[in-house]
Amino acid sequence: MNRLLGYAMFWAAVMGSFTFGEGSSAEDRLMSLVAALPAWGYIGFRVKREIRGIRADGRQERLRREERKRMGRDELLDAVTRLVAGSPKSVKCGVAGHGAGHQCLPVSREVTLADLVEAISGRYGHSRSLAMGGYVDPTVDARTGLPLLSPFGPHVVDMRAWVYGSWWIGAGTVDGDAGHDGVRRVALVAERAEPVVEGLPADASWVERVVAVTGWAGGGRARAIDWASVEQRLGTTLPDDYKQLAEIFGDGAFDGFLSLYVPDAGVPGMDVVDHAEYLARFASQQGTRLWRPYDIHPAPGGLLQWGTSEQEDQFFWLTEGNDPEAWPVLVREDIPDSWHRYDGSAAEFVFRMLTEREHPFSTARYFDTHWFQSYAP
Repeated sequence: MNRLLGYAMFWAAVMGSFTFGEGSSAEDRLMSLVAALPAWGYIGFRVKREIRGIRADGRQERLRREERKRMGRDELLDAVTRLVAGSPKSVKCGVAGHGAGHQCLPVSREVTLADLVEAISGRYGHSRSLAMGGYVDPTVDARTGLPLLSPFGPHVVDMRAWVYGSWWIGAGTVDGDAGHDGVRRVALVAERAEPVVEGLPADASWVERVVAVTGWAGGGRARAIDWASVEQRLGTTLPDDYKQLAEIFGDGAFDGFLSLYVPDAGVPGMDVVDHAEYLARFASQQGTRLWRPYDIHPAPGGLLQWGTSEQEDQFFWLTEGNDPEAWPVLVREDIPDSWHRYDGSAAEFVFRMLTEREHPFSTARYFDTHWFQSYAP
């Protein structure tokens, strides 16, 4: 019916135009023009509507093309892995208004933020929240994830951050940025500046060196730990450098490899006191054959565990003697009777592991830039 009406209006407009041109007087031509105006107006309306339809169809097609380019959960995870494993000198984002130093990845509308966080965490460990519900952590700086927030300015709603070598990995939601309407999910990889170790005084402690080489800021404040209660439960004092590591870093992993056991850990099984009590119960019931030729604390000179690795290596102190500062580090690989002794403190062990390629548990063989991944939310 609309098509027939359109034909009729078009015919009326054309005939009106012919009549206007053939009128014998000015009055006849004017009347012909007036009679044809509604038809021409309708034609104009139809043309404008068709143009709008063409534009809408074009926009829908553009959105469909964009959606086809967007990645599902597994595709995104693979894209992130290619970027951080390839280690190019620099990356540049293709989003209008975004500069160099990061690359945004197109996220399918079918992928939720929970999906993204779960997928990335499964490969890169626990994340840190930089923004939640539109509130951005005011302490975030270049050392703690600012490169993940900068591309989106005030439009950030949520942002979770992971660190891996010389890269930041981010997943979140933004609202109305870069020509987009409404809230959308984003994933990106951003360059991470190498922590500055030079300039430390010659007498810098091993803990200070670990802080420097990881670029750790930790929110600017140390954790408060009731060491008197911890040591009372353990039945021994603990080395000072370990206490500093626990206060400054908390529970988490160095280079995604060595996880630190600390008091009041947020991850089950990684509380240093609870784990020591568990091993003591196990040893009293099952014997110490798993750790031979050593005993388990609180046996005199027994092993007291302060860390583990992703490969199930176990990091202990050998609690021999009355001076915890002199306790050596013993490492047991996930292989029977595979012990490594290191005559130094836990902090020195960690620093050398991060920086020396010859270290038996070196991460310097795999990473030029080092980090600490906190397990705190």
